[in-house]
Amino acid sequence: MTEYVFPHPQELEDPQIHPPKKKRGFRGVLASVLAVLAKFKAVLMAGTMFLSIALYAWAWGWPFAVGFVLLIFIHEMGHAFALRRRGIQASIPIFVPFVGAFIAMKEMPKNVALEAETAFAGPLLGTLAALIPWQIAETTKSPFWMSLAYTGFAINLFNLLPILPLDGGRISAAISPKIWLIGIIGVVILLFYSFNPILILIIILSLPRTIEAFRGVTDLDYYNISPGARTLTFVGYFGLALFLTLMMVLTYHPVHIG
Repeated sequence: MTEYVFPHPQELEDPQIHPPKKKRGFRGVLASVLAVLAKFKAVLMAGTMFLSIALYAWAWGWPFAVGFVLLIFIHEMGHAFALRRRGIQASIPIFVPFVGAFIAMKEMPKNVALEAETAFAGPLLGTLAALIPWQIAETTKSPFWMSLAYTGFAINLFNLLPILPLDGGRISAAISPKIWLIGIIGVVILLFYSFNPILILIIILSLPRTIEAFRGVTDLDYYNISPGARTLTFVGYFGLALFLTLMMVLTYHPVHIG
């Protein structure tokens, strides 16, 4: 049984008991502005997401476009969860049609091990997501689901290339920043097989940091991590890359998906 106690009418007018509502000051206005911006960020993410779906649908059809963008979204949310877990501020996922998506960190991690951890979370969660259409394909023998699974494994393996600004560049830096040179060579080889302006842009963006690594002008404290963390990064990085390569071989099924 709940007992209700009603106030005396005079108490309703007593400012000490029920003080009048204060006018909204600067903090109140600022909170309102931030709330509007938060909604705008959500609209921006959804807008770029749906724009990507529409453009991919033009090339591959709506079902594949939706599945493809969802796989990218899950990949990016892996980064978002890891960054939030480590208390690192970052932007919402922003989609760029025919490029992918990105999350911009608003502050740098304390060391390269934390950077590698947050970078690794994207391909890891993205790989787990790609296992879903693969399992559906194994059950239904559907070429559509197999193609979607293959694409999911492919985009995560591509992101593991040891070159900045890809995830693999941030992960491999915990092993040795000089590995970035191997990534540049790998992207150059890819250019000979399939010319893509995005690959050229990746090379241009990676060159300054790669040159700094070989000149020895990088922040040594930032890259100074324990041997155990370096070994764990090595095993996780190459283990996931090997697994994704195997899954691409298993799911390769050339079909028309449009």
